[in-house]
Amino acid sequence: MEPKKIKRDIFWVGAQDWDRRLFDALIPLPDGTSYNAYLVKGSEKTVLLDTVDTAKADTLLLQLKDIETIDFIISHHAEQDHSGAIPQVLKKYKNAKVITSPKGKGLLAEHLHIPEEKIITIADGETLSLGNKTLEFIHMPWVHWPETFVTYLQEDKILFSCDLFGSHLAVSGLYSSEHWKVCDAAKRYYAEVMMPFRITILKHLEKLKKYKIDIIAPSHGPVHDSPECIMQSHMEWVSDKISNTVVLPYVSMHGSTESMVDYLTESLSNKGINVERFNLAATDMGKLAIALVDAATIVVGSPTVLVGAHPLVVSAAFLTNALKPKLKFASIIGSYGWGGKMVEQITGLMSNLKLEMLEPVLVKGKPKDEDYKALERLASDIANKHRENDIA
Repeated sequence: MEPKKIKRDIFWVGAQDWDRRLFDALIPLPDGTSYNAYLVKGSEKTVLLDTVDTAKADTLLLQLKDIETIDFIISHHAEQDHSGAIPQVLKKYKNAKVITSPKGKGLLAEHLHIPEEKIITIADGETLSLGNKTLEFIHMPWVHWPETFVTYLQEDKILFSCDLFGSHLAVSGLYSSEHWKVCDAAKRYYAEVMMPFRITILKHLEKLKKYKIDIIAPSHGPVHDSPECIMQSHMEWVSDKISNTVVLPYVSMHGSTESMVDYLTESLSNKGINVERFNLAATDMGKLAIALVDAATIVVGSPTVLVGAHPLVVSAAFLTNALKPKLKFASIIGSYGWGGKMVEQITGLMSNLKLEMLEPVLVKGKPKDEDYKALERLASDIANKHRENDIA
């Protein structure tokens, strides 16, 4: 494997992970991923920006086989998919120093046992001269850990953005011509990883507006040689704009809840509302996260298991609460055999969200005519709320 040239003396030296299907034992990876590392050769100094996951360290070192000297390793983020191979690189390049943020220093020492004397910390806005090239470091904490920062290569107008603008997507080339596929993967990545930090990321995007950026080189997925599209997409995702959409995650054990979901879906659709429904017994949770990015309303459907919600619904409610989407309204529908506290449980699980709860519709046993009328009222309530808030 050979380094891939981005521009003169600037190379991609990362690793594609075509077969990885789960990240952090949690996040589905339908298209694999990549761990992007970049080499910049200046007239006086050579820098490696990030490394790769520990499992792919040999791939990185193979691409560095003809590189005699690396002066600095820049660690934008201490998580191991970026920093995991730093110890192996330091073993090969014994005089190299690791550059990171002040908070990154402690994290690298704790997670990878890198000696503190090998680490140099940089301030926000600090620059590093490589001779004929200048790196500017821009602190961006909470994208998505507290130590994160990005690097701007001034002469070549390249932003090395770490997780920001990234996508879990393995591709054979440096760039991808299938922009729709990259954007879809980037929205999934944003939804699963970045969305809880939406307000902070919005401030960071505003901070980047003063820079002329010709290329974005993220830590996952293809390099963006036309960065306007991916930057505009992120601006939309982090904005307060929401869509005329109801997200409807549900589980049905004996058909009652599914009948309610079918009726509500049809009723909402007839009122001009888009419905994204997910059978949690079979769905890709990443797809649910994507739908939550800009939806206005969530309606959770569940049967009662003992006295609470179905465990898959509990998991989905917990995930929604953790991701902190822009949702404005919520409700709960479902069925029960003899009783329970499903509504209280689901409501409590989403307590982080500033939601207006609309009246739930709960059915004992199989839905009857009056239950379908209640679902029709719920659909009307949702449609009215969307209109009143200029969402429709």
